[in-house]
Amino acid sequence: MNPEPRVVAGAVTVLRLYDVAYAIDLAAAERLAGAARAAVGRVRLARAEPKAIDFGIPPLEIGLGPVELATELGPELATAHARVYDFGAVSLLVRVPMAGVAWSEFVDRNNALDRAAQASPAWAELLGRLRGAIGPALERPVPDPVLEEDYLLTGVQAFDPPLGGADVLARLDLAPLLSGERRELSEASRRELLRHTFSYYTTDLVVLTWDHAFILEPSGDTDVADVLEVANAQLLELRYYDELLDAELPRMYDRVEAARKGFAGLARRRYADLARQLYTVVAEVTEITERVDNALKVTEDVYLARIYGAALELFRVPALSAAVNRKLAIIRDTYTALYDEAATARAEILELGILILIVVELVLALL
Repeated sequence: MNPEPRVVAGAVTVLRLYDVAYAIDLAAAERLAGAARAAVGRVRLARAEPKAIDFGIPPLEIGLGPVELATELGPELATAHARVYDFGAVSLLVRVPMAGVAWSEFVDRNNALDRAAQASPAWAELLGRLRGAIGPALERPVPDPVLEEDYLLTGVQAFDPPLGGADVLARLDLAPLLSGERRELSEASRRELLRHTFSYYTTDLVVLTWDHAFILEPSGDTDVADVLEVANAQLLELRYYDELLDAELPRMYDRVEAARKGFAGLARRRYADLARQLYTVVAEVTEITERVDNALKVTEDVYLARIYGAALELFRVPALSAAVNRKLAIIRDTYTALYDEAATARAEILELGILILIVVELVLALL
C-alpha cells in the first residue's frame, strides 16, 4: 500500500466578514492604523497583471497580531489580520499554519478548527480592536454589526510525495475536508461537493463549495483566496442592502398611506417630502452597490475570472443583486409617482389661484 501523503506546507484560514459602516475612508484608516503602530498595507494580486484583474479600490490590510483558538484537539496558534473595504465591510482573517502532518491529521485539525471558530469569542475581541483603531474613518458606523459572513480556506503548498491537481482528486478524499462531516457521504453528495473544480497547471487545484474552498498552490501566492474573499464581501453587502430594502418597502407604503390622510394641501407637501426621502435612499443604495459591483475588475485573466465567476454564482450574488435592483426600481417608481402627484397638485393650486384672481378682477370691474 502507498503511504499516506503528508502536507509539507499548508495553512487553514478562517474568514469572518462584517458590515460595520456605510463607507470607510481607507486613507484615513491607513493613517490611524499606522499611528497605532499596526502593520499596514494595501492588498495586491500577485500572479495577475493589473490590466487583467485588479481591485477597483485596493482594500487595506491591518495586522492584528497573534491569537489562540481552543479546539477539541487542543489549542491552535494563529496570526490575525483584517481587510478593510471602502464600501463599509471588514474581513477578519485568522490563519493557522500546518506543516509536516499526515493528510488525515490535517483534515481532522482543519475540521476541529472550523467548529471551534464558529462560536469563538476571539472574533468579537478582534473586531473591537479593529474598530478602536480606525473608528474615526468609519462613515455612519453600525453600532453593533449583526450581519456577517464566514468562509473557510484550506491551502496546501506542497505534499510528500509530490501531488498534482489530478493526483489529489484521485488519491485523497476531499469530501470529509470540504463538508466537515464525520460520516461517509453518498456518491451523489460527493459529486455535488466536487462540482466546482478548477486547474490551470497540472500542479494546482481549486475546489469550491458554498462555505469552504480547498486550494493547492505550489507558488504560495494568495490570489485565489483574495478573489474568494472579495466575492464573500460582495455577498455580505448585497445581503445587507437586500434586508435594508425589505424593511424600507413596508415603511414606504405606510408613509404613502399616511400622506394621503388629512388636509389635501398638507398631503401634497408630504408627498414632496416623502419623494425626497425616497430619492435619498435610492441614491445612497445605488452608490454603494456600484462600489460593491466594481470591487474587483476582471478582464484578461481567464483562470481567476472563472473562479471568481463560479464563486459569485455559488454564493448567489447575481440573484441578490437582481433582487436589490428590483426593490430599488419599486422605490424609484414610487418616487416618480409621488413627485408627479405633488407637481400636479401644485399646478392645480396655481390654476385655482389664477381663476380666483380672474373672478376678483371681474367683480371689482363690475363694482
